[in-house]
Formats: sequence, C-alpha cells, structure tokens
Amino acid sequence: MAHQRGQVKGNVTYREGDGVEIKVPLGPCEIEVTDLDVTLTWVDGATHGSTAIPLSDYERYVASGALAVE
Repeated sequence: MAHQRGQVKGNVTYREGDGVEIKVPLGPCEIEVTDLDVTLTWVDGATHGSTAIPLSDYERYVASGALAVE
C-alpha cells in the first residue's frame, strides 16, 4: 500500500453504487494505492470526502493530468 499526496486539477469523478457521477473537488487530496483500487481522500470546506476508484480510472486521471501525484 502506498500513501501519496496529490492535487485534483481536472474532472475526477466517482459513483456511489449505481448513482450519478460525483465530482471530486479541485485541490489537494491524499492517495492510497493498493493492488485493486485507489482511495482518494479530500477536504472541501467543512466536508471530508473519501472514495475508492478502480486502478484503471486512477491511471487514466493521472495520464490526462486531471490528477497530479506529488
């Protein structure tokens, strides 16, 4: 498991169950990479958010520049 800091710089989204896509707010985030998925954690004002996304989505966001890893 690897913990990293990151920056959401573009359109990074996730789904809760079968619901609509929800945008991760722009700004700093914590990234935890495992063999199966990636957990993003962020703070947006008084709200703390967290989601797990598939590794393939994470790699696509990083490659497109929507998510920068520090």
